[in-house]
Amino acid sequence: MVSCTNAEPGTARMRPIQIGPHALPNAVMLAPMSGVTDLAFRRLAHRLGAGLVVTEMVASEHLVTEKHNARRKARSADCRPFVIQLAGCEARWMGEGARVAQGLGADIVDINMGCPAREVTGKLSGSALMRDLDHAVSLIEAVVGAVTVPVTLKMRLGWDHASMNAPELARRAEASGVQMLTVHARTRCQFFKGAADWGRVRNVKQAVRMPVVVNGDIVDPAAARAALAASGADAVMVGRGAYGAPWMPGRIAASLATGNDPGPPTVAAQGAIAAEHVAAMLEQDGAMHGLRTARKHIGWYLATSGRPAEIIKAWRRRLCTSESAGDVLAGLATFYAEAREAAA
Repeated sequence: MVSCTNAEPGTARMRPIQIGPHALPNAVMLAPMSGVTDLAFRRLAHRLGAGLVVTEMVASEHLVTEKHNARRKARSADCRPFVIQLAGCEARWMGEGARVAQGLGADIVDINMGCPAREVTGKLSGSALMRDLDHAVSLIEAVVGAVTVPVTLKMRLGWDHASMNAPELARRAEASGVQMLTVHARTRCQFFKGAADWGRVRNVKQAVRMPVVVNGDIVDPAAARAALAASGADAVMVGRGAYGAPWMPGRIAASLATGNDPGPPTVAAQGAIAAEHVAAMLEQDGAMHGLRTARKHIGWYLATSGRPAEIIKAWRRRLCTSESAGDVLAGLATFYAEAREAAA
């Protein structure tokens, strides 16, 4: 069973939703993003108030055959409920992958039918599945039939503006046992261009009884309120708005709960979060690989600090080319110390 309540009339305040036995603390979620939402990032966002976090997309066949570090992506630690997102184009592998995911401790299995990347859609996975709903439903049925945990689905409005079939897929997914649906409010052919069309998600919400989550361009509390009002959705999912700001889902949740935006953390707190994140990546992936994968996050943290662009550019060049983990952590501390002095 899934229960949910929409926003209170006349407000954008949300009540938590429940997925099977899992009552979420709030209705603001962190999107699964390949190469971004690894375990270190998810743990941080979870601790900072995200109501739900999801693993990076994992290829179902790779999860079963243990290829390409797929099981390394599918790690939970203390983030509960633990959600593993699966991608694939064959029912056999999707069903087997779901069984493996549950065996690894997944509390919820999410199906990816929204990724627009060419390397994914070229293999007829991700949002390419919205071009053949019969096949898409066969994959959903394989996953639902393979596990005893709740199954959720993430998708887009459609493949292109000529085939916005999200409401139909939503209805069929619900009939097949899906218990929550997330809609990125763009078509696949838009990728991430143009503005997300939150109003189109209302058609999906009206087509089903299960909770619907709106995703796309939700970068702050104001955008979250606007997306909820336009879509009628039950929850929001934050993607790129969390770049360099793992506190953003928690900030939005607090704003929706109280009606007041608490704003970003202090500069000192941001510095502590950035240092904690980089240190966790070093521990998780080793000094060499961890430092290199941390560079994009470091760049995002610098960009969200509010410091002048020329200062950020110089520090990005320094921190994102260094091969010394110690120098990078020390440099981050200096950057934020200077930021505190400038803000004083």
